Amino acid sequence: MSLAAVSHGFLSPTGVEIAFLLVGLVTFGAALVTVTTRQLVHAALWLVVTLGGLAVEYLLLTAEFIAWVQVLIYVGSVVVLLLFGLMLTKAPIGRSPDADSGNRWAALTVAVAAAAALVWVVVDAFRATWIDLDGAAAGSTRVTGESLFQNWVLPFEALSVLLLAALVGAIVLSRKAKAADAAAQAAAATPAAGTDGDPGAKEGVR
Repeated sequence: MSLAAVSHGFLSPTGVEIAFLLVGLVTFGAALVTVTTRQLVHAALWLVVTLGGLAVEYLLLTAEFIAWVQVLIYVGSVVVLLLFGLMLTKAPIGRSPDADSGNRWAALTVAVAAAAALVWVVVDAFRATWIDLDGAAAGSTRVTGESLFQNWVLPFEALSVLLLAALVGAIVLSRKAKAADAAAQAAAATPAAGTDGDPGAKEGVR
């Protein structure tokens, strides 16, 4: 345990720790709105708030490199990709009751179980680890870069392939939607053309 843990405890938090708690509450609230709203565009925008809150948390933890990666990749790329996917697939802008599958309780159970598992893993791994938030930045670019490109190359590349697959899938879905719309318009225009060209039909109408 470092000197940071000895100098103060949970009952005497510093200003940085209070800011960390407040930003965490705002981020948690934005995440709840993201998964509970029925407007897809609003969900994507609230996701921006959630990911931005996480970036602020990284800054407060003196991991400035991870914070800017969070902003550039997730806020600047992933959310933009989601918005483009919504626009390409012509998703409704307003409320979408048909987007609710009715499995809210099952999804809530899985989410709570996953959150409990993550909290248990993090607490067990960093039980006696303390970070001096008022000290020098610990998440430097060099240390993080060496760890990323030595130990986490495969997950990093897998994530890039996943994002590319999502972009290709959005384009394929948009092309299918355009083809279906063109076929529906052609089917709707065919009876009208037949009616206009048939004199007998006009006489029958008269």
